[in-house]
Amino acid sequence: MALYNSLLWIGAPILRRHMRKRIEAGKEDPSRFQERMGTASFSRPEGQLIWIHAASVGESISALALVDGLLEKHSRRHILVTTGTRTSAEIMAARLPDQAFHQYVPIDEKRSVRRFLNHWRPDFAIWMESEIWPNLIMESAHRHIPMMMVNARITEKSYRTWQKSLGFSRKLLRSFSFCSAQSEISADRLRDLGAYSVECFGNLKFTAEPLPVDTAAHETLSSSVAGRPLWLAASTHRGEEAFILAAHKQLTVKWPELLTIIVPRHPERGEEVAALAANQEIVTARRSAQDPVLPETGVYIADTIGELGLFYRLSNIAFIGGSLVPNGGQNPLEAARLDCALLHGPHMDNFADILDSFDQFSASKEVADAASLAEAVGQYFQTPELCREMAMRAAQVVAGGQETLEKTLKKIEDLLTGRAQ
Repeated sequence: MALYNSLLWIGAPILRRHMRKRIEAGKEDPSRFQERMGTASFSRPEGQLIWIHAASVGESISALALVDGLLEKHSRRHILVTTGTRTSAEIMAARLPDQAFHQYVPIDEKRSVRRFLNHWRPDFAIWMESEIWPNLIMESAHRHIPMMMVNARITEKSYRTWQKSLGFSRKLLRSFSFCSAQSEISADRLRDLGAYSVECFGNLKFTAEPLPVDTAAHETLSSSVAGRPLWLAASTHRGEEAFILAAHKQLTVKWPELLTIIVPRHPERGEEVAALAANQEIVTARRSAQDPVLPETGVYIADTIGELGLFYRLSNIAFIGGSLVPNGGQNPLEAARLDCALLHGPHMDNFADILDSFDQFSASKEVADAASLAEAVGQYFQTPELCREMAMRAAQVVAGGQETLEKTLKKIEDLLTGRAQ
């Protein structure tokens, strides 16, 4: 820890510049930046406070089922959810129930961490998946705040990295009263790295509710695109849209009325994606600009926040982004819950365990480039019954996650009441 904090101290000017750049780029909320320094935006509520830290969008959505379960029958319990991104903050603001609220996680330097913990004084802390902030963890342990790591996932790369500093990893992981892992592989890696009490409960992402769908917006868009073949490229990353636009051009040879919907993983890239399409002389509309979808619109860029569920519901074919470029992929479960046939590229490393479950049911199809993507989408257009069959298989995969949620909630309650073994 001394070395870690020394490096933080030496790198403080770089960190400050980095944070300023994030504000300028719109990645930090300037009106709430004090939260990143550990200063709260409002008072701590009275009664028991459970703190859940979820790094970003995927983890925070997985946490929602936990939040609901932990608040059930507990009128004096409150839940603080921390995340580190603006998108996750906006989603939490829209979806957290009463008795739960969001703050940005403080940067991991001692003064900010102590300011945060002095104010909130959590009775219990839950860390979703495997984001590790050493000062937050060690300061919480120093204050005897019981902690549980939930839905833990240790990738091969992370495992190798932590093995290089086993003493450090052991000290951090032994601060947790219990770790529930997504898979037996992650459970074994946690044990090897020094965690005391570990079990495999399964993946909480299977238990999340479907993404919300605005009924009125769905009716309006459905009317605009009625009768047109369409497909969705969801949560795309830079470098990936070139493949999608090339596939679109190939598909329009046979389906000239095709509509391709692109949802960039980062909505602020909407203008950039629109420029790529314009360079290929594709008529484009942007949702953030409230552009209408006209008969001549070839690509619709959904560069807004919190509407991914709407577009999964609108399309019955979904390509999962972050997977044609080496970014680890995105969560395929969200599309499966809304009845989409799934396509993805070869780079799904961050969701390998989930993809294994889909593979057991032959419930998704891998593509490698623009040509194979166009071929797969075209096959679903030509054979609607195959498209429906693939969507049904994907829905089967996501149907069995309730047991994971129940095990996790029971363990948390046992730790809270001192009944855990």
